[in-house]
Amino acid sequence: MDEGKKALYHARARVLKALAHPTRLWMVEKLAQGEHCVCELLETVDADFSTVSKHLSVLKQAGIVDVQKRGKQMFYRLKVPCVLEFMGCIEAVLAGGAQDRPDAPGMTTPGKACRRCGQGEKEL
Repeated sequence: MDEGKKALYHARARVLKALAHPTRLWMVEKLAQGEHCVCELLETVDADFSTVSKHLSVLKQAGIVDVQKRGKQMFYRLKVPCVLEFMGCIEAVLAGGAQDRPDAPGMTTPGKACRRCGQGEKEL
């Protein structure tokens, strides 16, 4: 794998790690409804202020949310709404839908051998 691809996969992993917490997933869905200040998010999360701020900081560093300071309040909004499409994909995986598609990318055609080593079923 070349360095450019490696960097891309590391960047993708960083974004996925930012989403890999139930509280942050909930915050993303909440922010998809519109911007919220920290105190509004705090009211609906079972966590203290510093924990909520840390979760928001992780999402901001990953480029998922934006923040704007207004007076003493910090308002957060979803920067990339397309992240919700990814959530839909996760739901499809959880529902088992991905395995029911024979045309899914990466699926091999029955009867084909491995292109690299030639092992596996041979073409008829």
